[in-house]
Amino acid sequence: MKIIDAVHVFFDYMRRDENDKIEEISPALSDMNLEIEKGSFVCVLGHNGSGKSTFAKMVNGLLLPKKGKVYVEEMDTADDSLLLKIRETAGMVFQNPDNQIIGNIVEEDVAFGPENIGVPTDEIRQRVDASLKAVNMTKYRKKSPGRLSGGQKQRVAIAGVMAMKPECIILDEPTAMLDPIGRKDVIRTVRELNKKEGITIVLITHYMEEAVDADRIIVMDEGHVVMDGKPEDIFKRVEELKALRLDVPQVTELAYELRKAGLPLPECVLRREELCDILTKLLKPVESFKRPADGHNF
Repeated sequence: MKIIDAVHVFFDYMRRDENDKIEEISPALSDMNLEIEKGSFVCVLGHNGSGKSTFAKMVNGLLLPKKGKVYVEEMDTADDSLLLKIRETAGMVFQNPDNQIIGNIVEEDVAFGPENIGVPTDEIRQRVDASLKAVNMTKYRKKSPGRLSGGQKQRVAIAGVMAMKPECIILDEPTAMLDPIGRKDVIRTVRELNKKEGITIVLITHYMEEAVDADRIIVMDEGHVVMDGKPEDIFKRVEELKALRLDVPQVTELAYELRKAGLPLPECVLRREELCDILTKLLKPVESFKRPADGHNF
């Protein structure tokens, strides 16, 4: 069952002069068609300007198509009367957590969303408790967000969205401003929400390693979907991705270069452990070679 459905979507950004006359029109989405299944973990990749963030804002109703339709659980995002319900269904986490954290205390910030949609006080407490536990931030509930690390702030932002009980969370490059440890924490949290809570995840990222464990990868270019498939099907197309100004995971590129050099490696390797296992098996015949009993070399 699909939760998001974009049908022949077009969108342009317009730049105006001081007299409000249009100076420039920049197409962002051009006849985009895309369906996302409920409960899936989908990564959207693309270089800057490919349209991926524009698509994310369309799902949350922050932007409306110039032409075409975007549906969330069959609700038209252009219908103002459905906007609140759409945003309850599809929550959004932005790149900079400071842009959506407004409370002076962590638990107050997490409670802000449910409070604003009229959730009863007792249920708000339950939602705050459950959301903080889900992102492993319960012990920080009385802390000021300003005293948290970037990764911890991002987890608070995710908890705030979770407290509204969305069926889908769209994350627009949520780890772009974080260090490697913070990135791992956030991605681990997102994966657990998908696996344990059944929440649909749409992750927009430019870190290829974050896409390895997704159910599906969508690659965008110039407002179009140009690739769509499982990680192993997408990342084996190394040269095509590079032509789109994208990378592949480092281990995938290493395996690709070794394969080009003549080693009998699979068409696509996604994980370090997988490559280590393969190379260990290839080297076993060399390791098992023994010198003659007299100790002389050949």
